[in-house]
Amino acid sequence: MPNRIHTLLTRFLKWRYKNISNKTFTQILSVAVGFLAGLASVTLKNITYFIEAFLEKGILISNGLYFILPILGLTLVYLYVKFVHKEKLDHAISSILFALSKKKGMIPPKQIYTQLIAAPLTVGFGGSVGLLGPAVAAGSAISSNLGRLFHINAKTRSLLIACASAGAISSIFQSPIAAIIFAVEVFSMDLTLLSVLPLLLASISGVLTSYFFLGNEVLFNFTITENFEVKDTLFYIVLGVGTGVASIYFTRMYFGIIRLFKPLKSPKYRLLFGGLAIGTMLYFIPPLYGEGFGFINSLLDGNHVAALGITPFDDFTDNIWVVIALLVGITIFKAVAMTTTLASGGAGGTFIPTMVMGSALGNAVAKIINNSGLGFAVSESNFTLIGMAGLISGVLHAPLTAIFLIAEITGGYALFVPLMITATISYLIMKNAMDHTIYTRELAERDALLTHNKDQSVLTLMQLDDVIEDNFKIVHPGMSLGEMLHGAVAKSTRNIFPVVDEKKALVGIVLLDDIREFMFDTTLYESTKVETLMHNAPEHIFYGKDNMKKVMEKFQESGAWNLPVVKNGEYVGFVSKSKLLTAYRKELINVTE
Repeated sequence: MPNRIHTLLTRFLKWRYKNISNKTFTQILSVAVGFLAGLASVTLKNITYFIEAFLEKGILISNGLYFILPILGLTLVYLYVKFVHKEKLDHAISSILFALSKKKGMIPPKQIYTQLIAAPLTVGFGGSVGLLGPAVAAGSAISSNLGRLFHINAKTRSLLIACASAGAISSIFQSPIAAIIFAVEVFSMDLTLLSVLPLLLASISGVLTSYFFLGNEVLFNFTITENFEVKDTLFYIVLGVGTGVASIYFTRMYFGIIRLFKPLKSPKYRLLFGGLAIGTMLYFIPPLYGEGFGFINSLLDGNHVAALGITPFDDFTDNIWVVIALLVGITIFKAVAMTTTLASGGAGGTFIPTMVMGSALGNAVAKIINNSGLGFAVSESNFTLIGMAGLISGVLHAPLTAIFLIAEITGGYALFVPLMITATISYLIMKNAMDHTIYTRELAERDALLTHNKDQSVLTLMQLDDVIEDNFKIVHPGMSLGEMLHGAVAKSTRNIFPVVDEKKALVGIVLLDDIREFMFDTTLYESTKVETLMHNAPEHIFYGKDNMKKVMEKFQESGAWNLPVVKNGEYVGFVSKSKLLTAYRKELINVTE
């Protein structure tokens, strides 16, 4: 059977090459990718909602013993990872960005089903993370392997991964425009004539998949009843500042808790410590349970009592300032609960937690304004929505995604001006404070981050291994001039000779120009040693330490045409400026075509 499938696939590929252009085939695949990513998103949601519905009917939640559920869910994820997945779970979006920059868009097939299993177990049992990241990761894995199956090149495979992200987001939020913009902002895609049509097709396919399986069911059933008023501009500026500061807090808290868990080497200790911490937070702040869409919808409906749920502070919620304090508490602890879930071994995304945190902050700001006693009155539901946009814009460095997502969720552009005000201010504050997001900081430190800077992206995509040349004749310090001439120079087509000691360490180089004047003087053949002829290389390239940008800088500063490469103290070859520039131009054409 496998041989027959392979034969049929080969016949199809031959027929495709003859009858369908690459452009048309990419568009066809983008529709398929959008559908499959949408299907993965729907599957994730349904599995998670099934688990949540099953647990809500059980004795555990009815008795308020929240601390049991996260430990149970994380334990199930731990067992799955240990015995089935057998690899550490990576952050969904970061792993995709790394695959795009360093693996030519290759994502292992097991990422498809791993996301469909680990994320629902985490979220369904109370993990305070979202499903969007796993949905994008599952869709991206599908598109990557579909591209591999049909022998798609790396450039097109990257485009299909962006299409998968658009399809997944479009399916979850039913917001096709924001889905495309997310692919452009987060995955650094170029919105060109060649890429925009596949992204559109995938986004449309994803949203139609959602409609087909879920009907008109939407995450936020909300219609704007109070339009923007110019007199509220100052308050939206204040909200923008607040969400900008909250974005900085969210990001720093994320990295701080990740560092806090690092000393716990055993996954069991991380699971136990994290599970108890999450359970404790859920007991005092029930809205931290799971994704939190119910919390957002209750705030949009103006029902903060339903949003807060049953808490130990129920006797005091008649006081609006207690309610405001609880909302601020959710704003603070959502970042803590989310990161603790991930650090404990759970699987999930960070996009939706930012929405929950933003909605709580926006609603709290509106309540403070309305209850300040100064006679001001603003729309709490509008501030709830725009608070979400502010956090998305700041935390993800994605202001356009935030603006269009909220605009599409509300079914119109009545709040477009305040969305722009708050999202822009939040983004500027966050960007000035932190250059990278929780998705990109580690990648930037590893020189594996693609950006809209073409020069930087080209250097990131280039691999040092592709430009190292090892056809240089090696000589040793104790060699005589005669031995060098007969054993190396006469047999080499190069004009540079690395001098290597018995430990394979590079101790110097000899250029043909260094010996040209006396290379035919036979009286020096025995008396002159290589160690007297050699000199230091103008620079060294350190494998695994120097990125391609650093390599380019070393060539520029040294003025050399060839530089030696050293790996773990041993000589491995040379990089020539001509080959480096040729590889750079080739990659630049590939990126910009």
